[in-house]
Amino acid sequence: MAATENTLEKQIGCVKYTLFCFNIVAWMLATSLFALTVWLRAEPGFNEWLKILQAESFYIGVYILIAISIIMMAVSFLGCLSALMENTLALFVFIGTQIFGFIVTIAGSAILMQYSTMHSSLQPLLQVSLSNFVSTSEQPYSSYVLNMIQENVGCCGASGPWDYLNLRQPLPSSCRDTVSGNAFFNGCVDELTWFFEGKTSWIVAIALGLGMLNVISAVMSLVLVQAVKKEEEEVQAYRR
Repeated sequence: MAATENTLEKQIGCVKYTLFCFNIVAWMLATSLFALTVWLRAEPGFNEWLKILQAESFYIGVYILIAISIIMMAVSFLGCLSALMENTLALFVFIGTQIFGFIVTIAGSAILMQYSTMHSSLQPLLQVSLSNFVSTSEQPYSSYVLNMIQENVGCCGASGPWDYLNLRQPLPSSCRDTVSGNAFFNGCVDELTWFFEGKTSWIVAIALGLGMLNVISAVMSLVLVQAVKKEEEEVQAYRR
């Protein structure tokens, strides 16, 4: 009986401290996710471009990930305490928060990808905005916006140089490479999408990593609950 109890105590200790370490890693990932999403939301130039292009729906996924990262930072401490105290009620609450965190993290990542990757909901928004700017490129504001984007990103028109040619308009100097003088072949819709995709790839990777840790922590917490219950039953049986 003593040998069985000793083995069970070792198993509980192993699961408990492994769960503690996983929560430390989860806190670090949640902190990194919070820092990157806040940086992306607060970056002045990036924010200005999305506002001009009327593509601010890009931020829906960012807001979700900011919120869940804050929650997961707090929950990680709950996980550490509930594991060390071997409190079954706190562990069940922690399991619930991990399931919630996993669902919201995956949803936020999916929405962010939906507005930042090729063939996503972002491209039609960019197509409409940039096409409008090209069709009114003789106006000072439209010309300013197009020149700013084309020079910084290295693109031409919405779909390519032919956007200007179809309207029988000369290619602006911002459409040409300053070294070779050749016109940029790719349109700004594709180039901006690749630009946004590069901005969000690390955020999505960290969010998915955090979601995976949520699942692992929930499973390990459930194992710990079962082990603690078994230990309590053995103690009660021994007292009888």
